[in-house]
Amino acid sequence: MKLATIKNGSRGGRLALVSRDLKTALYADGIAATLLEALERWQELERPLRTLAQKVESGGSGSFAFDPAAAMAPLPRCPQWLDGSAFANHGALMERAFDLGISNEYEKFPLMYQGASDDFLGPCEDAALTSEADNMDFEGEIAIVVDEIAMGTPKESMSSHIKLIMLVNDVSLRALAAREMKTGFGWIQAKPSTSFSPVAVTPDELGDAWREGRLHLPLQIKRSNEWFGFPSGGEMTFNFFRLLEHAAYSRRLRAGTIVGSGTVSNASRGAGSACIAERRAIETLDQGSAKTPFLHFGERVRIEMFDPDGASIFGAIDQRYVKHSVAG
Repeated sequence: MKLATIKNGSRGGRLALVSRDLKTALYADGIAATLLEALERWQELERPLRTLAQKVESGGSGSFAFDPAAAMAPLPRCPQWLDGSAFANHGALMERAFDLGISNEYEKFPLMYQGASDDFLGPCEDAALTSEADNMDFEGEIAIVVDEIAMGTPKESMSSHIKLIMLVNDVSLRALAAREMKTGFGWIQAKPSTSFSPVAVTPDELGDAWREGRLHLPLQIKRSNEWFGFPSGGEMTFNFFRLLEHAAYSRRLRAGTIVGSGTVSNASRGAGSACIAERRAIETLDQGSAKTPFLHFGERVRIEMFDPDGASIFGAIDQRYVKHSVAG
């Protein structure tokens, strides 16, 4: 199944099922009003949702053209947003280039922070930010959405809890991140609202590309319509099962919790990067100084993933970075 949330003037939006080719959709009226409701009642509602998904594929009555610009984040808000750093290559590059003081902790156990989950951005919504001096960046990631997970659940039992998969742009302000990291209290200003792909998909839609708790496909990233990277999600050091075990060690995870992979990163330089900070780290290591500038207002970032036949799986995060204006 592919699920989306369509704007309707409310904060929760209106749940819809989307065709595999991302062209048509049907509202899930009568089944669940929102995706969060569906996740909280997944055992009860999965079968009727799958029946509706079949109707979408056959062009059932009431279907309409799916427009990513009309979509909110699949979960416009959720109980909890936990973002990991599961690609050791990314951590190693950042540590070597900028001496972050985390040594090789990223290889020993998952790194994770709790982000803001109250105000996610849709795939085509502008990232409205305060100043270019904050060093605006993007981070291409993969995320999972889970049903309720009991505290202490081991990684071996996590597969059945992963209900949906999405793409992420973890919008970042690099000039603010170092100071906030040093306080030990975590990020607030350095992590504005996160944006997500137009649809969330069930793992079975991914076929063999989803295996062993990893998504083994390249994440395609463009900056201002120019290629930036296509690193594969298959190089996760810690898979999503391990990330969930880490998150659930001392707490219960409520249905609708989102867990991110962190910046997708590959050892091969030819794969490019999924964020500007990593490319600047590589430039610092290879050339002695960083060359690539951070984003300027007016630039666009596009994050997308394609199946082996070249079809877009999640649709694209296609986002413009703009100057925030204070109303009034």
